[in-house]
Amino acid sequence: MEFLLENILNLIGFLVGLGIGIMSLIGFRNTGSPTLFRLTIAFFSISLGFFVIWAGYMAEDFVTKSGNIERWVQTLGIAIQTVGYFFIAFSHSIKSFFPKSSYFRSVGILPLFLVSSVQLEHLFRSVSFILLAYGAIETMLSYLDNRNKGAISVSVGLALLALGEFLGWYSFVFPESILYSVSMVIKIGGLVALFIPVSKVPLTKIKFDEGLE
Repeated sequence: MEFLLENILNLIGFLVGLGIGIMSLIGFRNTGSPTLFRLTIAFFSISLGFFVIWAGYMAEDFVTKSGNIERWVQTLGIAIQTVGYFFIAFSHSIKSFFPKSSYFRSVGILPLFLVSSVQLEHLFRSVSFILLAYGAIETMLSYLDNRNKGAISVSVGLALLALGEFLGWYSFVFPESILYSVSMVIKIGGLVALFIPVSKVPLTKIKFDEGLE
């Protein structure tokens, strides 16, 4: 049952990411925004990552029948998602590697213990967590500066994705728990939160970000 649930959640993640990627692509074509171009790459990458993992589950279910998804397939999917998270973080107000507030710099310390792991999957999850946590913090600080309501949804979305990645790593510590499924639900919720501001852009015809590199 848990295997089926994880399979379904990865499929949902693929479809949600693909849908947002298509919306971002339409927005980029209508506005020429470099930000939407980066978001298009980001969401297509995240969608592809979910698809790779889902395909791994399907291959296990119908071909190998080993009872577990191949580790290299899961690692590949997470690596592709990490690329997407980088572009999301880069698109949403990360102007420097560390947050402006010294109070929040300690957040970067939390996942560093993962870097020493010999498994690439842990490393990718660590990088994803750092990117998403910094993105959420920077976006919230941006909201405090200019009170842009869209920044709240973006910050919540990034925070949910970061939490999902952290719980995804923790599911390896407790493999018999439902933490992985919970992390998937949280990540899908994060994508939906990010969809809210993106969905408001595609129908506009105004050029913006023209002065940005």
